[in-house]
Amino acid sequence: MKSLRLVLLLLLIQLGAFAQSRHVSESTKRMVFTRDGGVCQCCGGTENLEFDHIVPFSCGGGNEASNIQLLCRSCNRSKSNSCTCKIHNRKVGRDCCDGQSVTKASPNKSTAVQCSGTTKKGNRCKNRTTNSNGRCHLH
Repeated sequence: MKSLRLVLLLLLIQLGAFAQSRHVSESTKRMVFTRDGGVCQCCGGTENLEFDHIVPFSCGGGNEASNIQLLCRSCNRSKSNSCTCKIHNRKVGRDCCDGQSVTKASPNKSTAVQCSGTTKKGNRCKNRTTNSNGRCHLH
């Protein structure tokens, strides 16, 4: 019985640590709300606002204010783990997991994209590359 309690306690601790990793601090939330004017950055709505990771958290995006934006619930759910709000067909993210960039390249220049390689820890590489294979010089 004690071993079961210990296993459950360890499981709860691990889940708590994992959940905190995508936590956005209150000071960051206040800064983003002020910067974004309290409106959804896709549709301009002011109801059911949520704090969204511009570069998705699952793709290595951090919790700093420069990577957080306000989106209404419907735009945020529509965006999911991509760069595009599927309701309004607007780009509201960048450097998504699919390696596509928000900015369109001019015909004579190639656009750098996020490297598709992974680090030793298993995280997505944050380097940018213009190589045709989608990997930076480290991968």
